Amino acid sequence: MNTNIKKNIVIKIGTTSIIKDDKVDLTLLKSLVDLVKEYKEQYNFVIVTSGAVGLGATKLNYKSRPKSLKRLQVASAVGQIELINQYEKIFKENNLNIAQVLITKNLIDDREQFVNTTQALNELLSQGIIPVINENDVVATEELKFGDNDRLSAIVSIIVNAVKLIIITNKEGLYNFNPDKYKDAKKIDYIEYDSNQLNDLIPISKAGDGMGGFSTKIMAAQISGFSGIPTHIISWSKSNLSKAILNAKVGTFITASNKKIRLRKLWIAYGMASVSNIHIDEGAANALRKNASLLSKGVIRHDNSFKIGDGLSIVSDKKIVAKGIAKIDSDSFNESSLLVHKDDLIIL
Repeated sequence: MNTNIKKNIVIKIGTTSIIKDDKVDLTLLKSLVDLVKEYKEQYNFVIVTSGAVGLGATKLNYKSRPKSLKRLQVASAVGQIELINQYEKIFKENNLNIAQVLITKNLIDDREQFVNTTQALNELLSQGIIPVINENDVVATEELKFGDNDRLSAIVSIIVNAVKLIIITNKEGLYNFNPDKYKDAKKIDYIEYDSNQLNDLIPISKAGDGMGGFSTKIMAAQISGFSGIPTHIISWSKSNLSKAILNAKVGTFITASNKKIRLRKLWIAYGMASVSNIHIDEGAANALRKNASLLSKGVIRHDNSFKIGDGLSIVSDKKIVAKGIAKIDSDSFNESSLLVHKDDLIIL
């Protein structure tokens, strides 16, 4: 076994960090390059960057971030050029190669695209090339958009099997209350990815200047945590990023599950489209949690018809508790039928 294989870290940089006075913050990029060089013998880095829409909106003299899809696409197309050029210029000056990668949500809806993207990113990393990733706003539709780069960064972390996701934003970390409104709000140093406390923070999280707010950062941490990848949420400084890379105390650290989930099951969880909800009884739900397959006798009802190979969301007590792939079609199952095999099922 080769113990010298480098581990992967995904760094997501938010709009409020990368853009200063309507321009790319070159000081940030130069500091980022310094750290990439310092730790490149230990880690491969993948960068998920926001900022294209903001840069384009400024260049086109929009008064604010566009809300209509068409203006969003135009601003993104214009701003993406400047954004990637600034990355390329500064990284090249330091003898580092980058690759621009634009991703839309349909890559995780389509199993083949999901696998191809995984292979492409891993090949870039194997050649020492740093992927700089953004959502492809230009070709995205309302249905296909990730909506923010936070959740995109979580998906990318899964794809490259990262050891950590670092989200850089304009706050020191997560707080128990909105620090802009409550002076006594306290930063949370450490929190579990599947805790009720973390989930309860979502509705009180304030949206930022970019499309995502802290609610999307929390959801990104939940996705990556579920997939066995911890998340560090920090404010930008060279020192903070260095500490996060080294697992030192900084910002908010969000733990991960100790279970590593196979890529196929992650696709079932996050990429596969569900054709129907399958409502099950409490006995079936308990059996699933004990690693059993789903039998038809535990099904109360299903919402839509489905075929063999279709994606199914499994619902217990009005909550989706699992997702899986149908082993039979809805017209042919009976009480003794195997509806979803445990190998094709993931508990959420």
